[in-house]
Amino acid sequence: MQTLSFCKPVLGFSAFSGSGKTTLLEKLIPILSSRKIRVAVIKHAHHSFDIDHPEKDSYKIRKAGAQQILISSQKRWAMIHEHVDEASELTLEAALQHISTENIELVIVEGFKSAPISKIEIHRPSLGKPLISANDEFVIAIATDEPGKVDTNLSLLDLNDTEMMADYIVQFLTNNQ
Repeated sequence: MQTLSFCKPVLGFSAFSGSGKTTLLEKLIPILSSRKIRVAVIKHAHHSFDIDHPEKDSYKIRKAGAQQILISSQKRWAMIHEHVDEASELTLEAALQHISTENIELVIVEGFKSAPISKIEIHRPSLGKPLISANDEFVIAIATDEPGKVDTNLSLLDLNDTEMMADYIVQFLTNNQ
């Protein structure tokens, strides 16, 4: 199993749309933060998106034709990069190169289902979707709300027990540093 190489542990969360990836991360990241684990997140979007809004200067400048806009304040900075060619979407490996590693312990990846990284699959049997892990050797655990309906040899995590999931991630970090 050849995984993507990066200087910090990378852990993906993979699921079909509507499974609750973002909702889970909204609950899990504060728990990891409380345990002094600083997290960076790379989220894949399947569609066009905006982080600025029509009434903002950055939006007006981007719409005027700027290919890159860096917005900076006392609290944060953000870079907007317009692709010249719509087919030039970043790979996960290229996206990782934009992550500053000096103040983080873990990179969480939401999406990038086919990336060669360790992943926790979020599976809700009630949605009627197949297990991603059946065809993905990089899935290391399955988080589910119905463990009795999941036939697997992988670790099963309770989707509703984020403390337990945080424990699993801490163990993952211990094994991958």
